[in-house]
Amino acid sequence: MGEQLTASEWLGRFSEALASGEVDRVTGLFGDECYWRDLTSMTWNLHTAEGREQIGAMLSGVEPGAWPTDLETTSESEADGVHEAWFTFGNATFTGKGLVRVRDGRAWTLLTSAQALRDHPEPSGVRRPRGAEHGVNVSTENWLDKRQQQVESYGVDAEPYVLVVGGGQGGIGLAARLKRLGVPTLVIDRYPRPGDQWRSRYHSLCLHDPVWYDHMPYLPFPDHWPVFTPKDKMGDWLESYVSVMELDYWTSSEATSASFDEATGAWTVHVSREGREVVLHPAQLVLATGMSGIPNVPTLPGQDVFSGDQHHSSKHPGGARYAGKKVVVVGSNNSAHDICADLWQNGAEPIMLQRSSTHIVRSESLMDKVLGPLYSEEAVANGIDHDTADLVFASIPYKILADFQRPAFDAIREQDADFYAALESAGFDLDFGDDDSGLFLKYLRRGSGYYIDIGASELIAKGAIRLVRGQVDHLTEHAVVLTDGTELEADAVVYATGYGSMNGWAARLISQDVADTVGKCWGLGSDTTKDPGPWEGELRNMWKPTRQDNLWFHGGNLHQSRHYSRYLALQLKARLEGIATPVYALAETHHLA
Repeated sequence: MGEQLTASEWLGRFSEALASGEVDRVTGLFGDECYWRDLTSMTWNLHTAEGREQIGAMLSGVEPGAWPTDLETTSESEADGVHEAWFTFGNATFTGKGLVRVRDGRAWTLLTSAQALRDHPEPSGVRRPRGAEHGVNVSTENWLDKRQQQVESYGVDAEPYVLVVGGGQGGIGLAARLKRLGVPTLVIDRYPRPGDQWRSRYHSLCLHDPVWYDHMPYLPFPDHWPVFTPKDKMGDWLESYVSVMELDYWTSSEATSASFDEATGAWTVHVSREGREVVLHPAQLVLATGMSGIPNVPTLPGQDVFSGDQHHSSKHPGGARYAGKKVVVVGSNNSAHDICADLWQNGAEPIMLQRSSTHIVRSESLMDKVLGPLYSEEAVANGIDHDTADLVFASIPYKILADFQRPAFDAIREQDADFYAALESAGFDLDFGDDDSGLFLKYLRRGSGYYIDIGASELIAKGAIRLVRGQVDHLTEHAVVLTDGTELEADAVVYATGYGSMNGWAARLISQDVADTVGKCWGLGSDTTKDPGPWEGELRNMWKPTRQDNLWFHGGNLHQSRHYSRYLALQLKARLEGIATPVYALAETHHLA
């Protein structure tokens, strides 16, 4: 047992050690098992140093001015022998927030996160703009004139510093942060209106995550907003967000090609905007196309002779047109369940083809046991707003996140034993992840393999959705035939078969060489199913520098897009301002075998 210290006492010694400039003195304050996760503030990266040796290497590998200074404890607590403290800090470039967990007098986990650039604060509060010109020299252009001129100037007599490809919740949340930081940013999206990404999805779609988890930067949902947002309501919110946040946003615009000039440090991006070509030259290119890449559509013998409809789940038009028809849905994850339920509600006969095991968790149980302590009405009442919750979640290193998650999912498995027994009796192949750590680790490792139940599981259990397990061998004119010879009569086939890595968008827009240079996006290298090693400790290529200069990937769920957009925006703002951004531990390129 080490010397017993409160977290604030530990922070005092930590501050003194940092001030000494002695790496060994700093690392000596960390336990045998220890982690320091830095979000941009020291490393200009998202990086987790695991163990004293890696922490020492990180401290030695960054500029001395990047070390935290001016540490001040803001709150502390203790539970089960673990002392926690929130603190603020600064360094030569940033002001930041941190969270430390101390066991037996030494640090177990430490989070440092950049919150703002010292010399470039956001224009909020007393720094807000006036918004009006008074006196005799008032401009003849009003606010609307200036807004329209700004949006139309790109590609004519102005260039965006940042071009964001993809105008969904991720792209516009990032654009809002960049707007506040004064970074000229243009968002382009192929749909006619902001929010159409949601409006175009199948009729019954609602968010599976609760409202407390899904707020956008700066504009949280009002306190009467429904717990689960319907797709069209979400679309309308995003359209309003673009307007209220005054984002430069081109609709009906699609990037058709892009290339990077190493000499000039700029991209050339060809955009088809409402049928005419525009050429843009941004310095930074952000692909904000979600965490998923191009839809995976299997190539199967007989697809050319099948007489019915075939489409990927991303193109599903809704169940109404299939009333009275037999529809085979290939897959058993979120989209497959939603689509099967939608088909059943519209009088179709859905058949779910399960090809591999799937993790299921009831939405109510997820909210109660997993999300509730951080993202719920009770959490808000306890003073945990979504920004605080984001930092708490971020403070748990990915290496040990499974240990934090497993007890909650063990409790869910026990609480919902009857629910799971009914599914297994129907023949459903269940799992809780390779190490029983549940939904979030599956999501982080592979982005697939799970369903948050909002009703479809009951339909499977009682046979309203027919469940078949197996693999597709081929299609005939009127059926899907499995490898064991089973024939599933079908009027339509929906391929709920997921998506490729986000770097597929880079291959399509830029080149395969650039996509290969960047490597796989998403995954941790956990050596679990669909997430082979080597271990990286952070999500690959997300929200941080990649092996292709000036190319960034932004995506994830609403929570991740909201939280990590802060760090991506700060990295881009610093580059605009000419601030030195020496990246520590730029990740190696990784490709799936």
